[in-house]
Amino acid sequence: MSKAIFELVDELPTNNITVSVLRALDFAAPGQWQNLVGFTNTIKAVTGETDEDFVQQIGERAIQLYNDKSQGYQTAMWLYQTVDRTDKALAAAALANKVGESIPLMGLLSKITPKANQAQAIDLSLKLVAELLAFCQINGIPGDSIGDFLGALGEYSGESAIRMAALVCIDGLIPLGPDFIEATLQKLGQTSPNELEQNSTFSDMKPLIPGNDSSSKLGFIGQSFDSVKGWMSGLVSDRGLTPNGVASSLQGFVDFSNDKLDYLGAFLDMSTNYYEHTGTQTLARRLIERAAAEI
Repeated sequence: MSKAIFELVDELPTNNITVSVLRALDFAAPGQWQNLVGFTNTIKAVTGETDEDFVQQIGERAIQLYNDKSQGYQTAMWLYQTVDRTDKALAAAALANKVGESIPLMGLLSKITPKANQAQAIDLSLKLVAELLAFCQINGIPGDSIGDFLGALGEYSGESAIRMAALVCIDGLIPLGPDFIEATLQKLGQTSPNELEQNSTFSDMKPLIPGNDSSSKLGFIGQSFDSVKGWMSGLVSDRGLTPNGVASSLQGFVDFSNDKLDYLGAFLDMSTNYYEHTGTQTLARRLIERAAAEI
């Protein structure tokens, strides 16, 4: 365990590029997300409690639950962090002190390399599998519980809802276009187990993905993505989501042209950690709700 849950929640930024991107995507999950930061503040917001002693008790119980490795909360946090773990050093250096300013993407093009569509499709599907596995860890159910996850997905709210909306927008529509669901399934079908093993995120997540070998794990990844394609297409249809519409929502703080969406996707991949940010908030909420119920 790298940090205690209260440290992770206390250290969530109130304003950075990730926060700006999530706020800009509000139209994809209207009114679902507020950037709730600070452990004590989160306890009060989630429970409505103002009694300081009771708030303290809830916090202590939530910390105990998180520290208990048998509960799966730490594994879920690791998953949220792992899928966001790319080399952000370049972006971090290039974008220092840029919060609140319009970032000229043109000036960064020489430093950004868009992913090939196959790599992007694998990353998108692995992020979805990470969400599935984290859901199973948090709820104490087997990691292959696709049906339970699919049933819960329709009821996602708050931090979880904006995370899934961002997944569709940032990792689906922007880099892969309006047909990203079919494109991802096609690319997965063309991916060999050996090619999958070259993906660093898969290498990290491999022990948690159901299957005896890379071939069966690849099958599980494809099955998982295929199972949620109806939910994804429904979100795109219900919210009228398009690549240009998503891009336009981001133009308040990123200056780019619409013929550079693949570069915009690479820029967002390097400069944001929306899975870790909202995943931390999801875990804090679930821990606090459980702790309050148990006291």
